[in-house]
Amino acid sequence: MESREDLNSILPYLPLVMRSSTLFWPSQVVEALKAMARGPLHSRVDSGELLFLAISDLRHSLSLSNHHFAPSFPQGYALFFDELMSREESKKWFEEVVPALADLLLRFPSLLQTHYQTADIAHINGVNTGLRLLRSQEPGIVFLSQELIGALLGCSLFCLFPVTNRGVEHLPTINFDQLFASLYDNYNEKQENKIRCIIHYFERIFSHMPIGFVSFERKVLALEHLPQCISYPKAEFWSNSVIPLCCFEVQNSGLIEDQSSEALEVDFANKFIGGGALHRGCVQEEIRFMINPELIAGMLFLPSMADNEAIEIIGAERFSSYTGEINKAFCGFFAPSKYQQYKRLFPENGCSRAQLDQNIEDPIGRSRSNLLSHDNASTSDETTEEKSVNQVISNYEEKGCESLGHEDNNIGIVTGNWGCGAFGGDPELKTIIQWLAASQALRPFISYYTFGLDELQNLDQVTRWILSQKWTVGDLWNMLVEYSYQKYKGQTDVGFFTWLLPSLFGHDTEMLDLPNMP
Repeated sequence: MESREDLNSILPYLPLVMRSSTLFWPSQVVEALKAMARGPLHSRVDSGELLFLAISDLRHSLSLSNHHFAPSFPQGYALFFDELMSREESKKWFEEVVPALADLLLRFPSLLQTHYQTADIAHINGVNTGLRLLRSQEPGIVFLSQELIGALLGCSLFCLFPVTNRGVEHLPTINFDQLFASLYDNYNEKQENKIRCIIHYFERIFSHMPIGFVSFERKVLALEHLPQCISYPKAEFWSNSVIPLCCFEVQNSGLIEDQSSEALEVDFANKFIGGGALHRGCVQEEIRFMINPELIAGMLFLPSMADNEAIEIIGAERFSSYTGEINKAFCGFFAPSKYQQYKRLFPENGCSRAQLDQNIEDPIGRSRSNLLSHDNASTSDETTEEKSVNQVISNYEEKGCESLGHEDNNIGIVTGNWGCGAFGGDPELKTIIQWLAASQALRPFISYYTFGLDELQNLDQVTRWILSQKWTVGDLWNMLVEYSYQKYKGQTDVGFFTWLLPSLFGHDTEMLDLPNMP
């Protein structure tokens, strides 16, 4: 075990000790956890105040006393467990959940050792899947059992992770002290509900421990050319792309996490995974980490993301419900398994539109020439340019996405208003950017949740019109560039959709002359 690079990279950030190839808790910690596992009659831990004192003793035994936590953490614990919880909830927590959690933590060293043994046996295509620090610019994947994740999150709840050197590696917060301290410092019902999601998670796993696995993958677009890698795209990559735009589905109601089709669900992430989930944050990313708490485990070993990086997490279970730029998107949407298909479409010396039309099938198995000629089989001499926008949209609606030949069994993208809330992004531009990225990544569809945003009330009409024109990624990208140039020069002050289709939005100006792209 001492010679394992993966373990040695993460060990400074774990509360365990390693000696003679064995991971273990210090003896004082073992005794304290054993007492807690026997229940409150033995441990005397039956309130938030006493639970905090027990946690303080554990931290002292781990030499973490000098690792400061949020000043109001003790008061936050007492407030939640002693006042905000009902008497019945508190009784169940201290008599059932805390003992079960202590028992799981006692097994944490053996769970981790088994994890590394399994990682040695179950290499995927020769790739290490063991728990380790997945540093920036180093692509890799980690597989964790849901039981091991439960133990890791138990350490977070008890604030047992060392924090001294996490800033040096650009790692996000992992202990829950700020989460509880924020509740006391400035009470907010949303903050209380965030904590309740965490508590519910522990109640659920100790009533029935899940037996699946969760994968955490750092995906990197290489900044220089490397074999078997897709490099970080330059502007010409997008401008010259002849990939057809994928199907676009508009969802004006509902939530991303409630969709039923098999798809990647987009988290509009802070560069630090989880964002303010363990602080006071309560927007899309933070909510997602609360209702799927297993996502929090990634905050232990995933440093901040650069512009050419994305993180993909698969298998995290949802335990609660609630009410309520382009290369980076491409990095997140692109599946490494499609690398050979991608290289076939784009050899190193480039590929012209004519070559693609004549020789290469598109990602879904139909020739590009057939794809483009599909709507031109009409006996009418009337061209698309001569039709009104609404008529074009209506005709396309009758055919729908089936006219593009996309297969339903391929994994698409489910997303929404990326960076359009607290970060003030333009919803129209963010929509188009994600559509371009999903199409270029060979995804069969993008399902877009507008969350009722007024700026996107005509999104369905706009995307159906664009699809009816049979534009490629490059065509739409170039329109976006032209719009951005005019916006920069002060030649237009309208949104992209209005600029593209003024007649649809009731403007008096002539509709742009946008010919079909043959």
